[in-house]
Amino acid sequence: MIRVLLADDHLLIRDALVLLLDTEPGIEVVADVGRGDEAVERALALKPDVAVLDLDMPGLDGLAAAERLARDLPGCQVVIVTAHGRPGNLRRAMSAGVRGFLGKDAPGARLAQVIRQVADGARYIDPQLAADALAAEECPLTPRELDTLRAAADGAPVARIARALGLSEGTVRNYLSAAVTKLGVDNRHAAVRAARDLGWL
Repeated sequence: MIRVLLADDHLLIRDALVLLLDTEPGIEVVADVGRGDEAVERALALKPDVAVLDLDMPGLDGLAAAERLARDLPGCQVVIVTAHGRPGNLRRAMSAGVRGFLGKDAPGARLAQVIRQVADGARYIDPQLAADALAAEECPLTPRELDTLRAAADGAPVARIARALGLSEGTVRNYLSAAVTKLGVDNRHAAVRAARDLGWL
């Protein structure tokens, strides 16, 4: 029996996935939650074989939750299910140790197939997303520029970003300015949006 944890902040989708997987032989849903931090907490307690995580969730997003599970519960394989199949997200998922990545527009039966594949140690990547990732340009931003954009994502002032990252305000301004220039946008808010749209944040 493959023990599965489901995490999606949309209750209707989560309930539908539970019903779908409950009809599949050899798969048991042991928990379903609506937040990424809850997913990690419940996974650590229940030790499922596979965690199916939505990419965008409150608390922790699916990729951050996947990174935590890879570190704290390496025996749990992770499948990301998302409506935002951007190439940058796929690259980040692979770096986070995710074993399966598919869009929410995939047929329902495919999720059960992917769960079985990753439980057996294989990997599944949506073929179109894989092709898009190969064709996409590399992120031009440095890790520090990305960290600074992430810290700026909620509109925080430069002083707060500097404190959070342990940098001087001048250095934060330099990183934000570099990101704006590299992305060809007008300001840091547009830079955050552009980097998110490309799946780099």
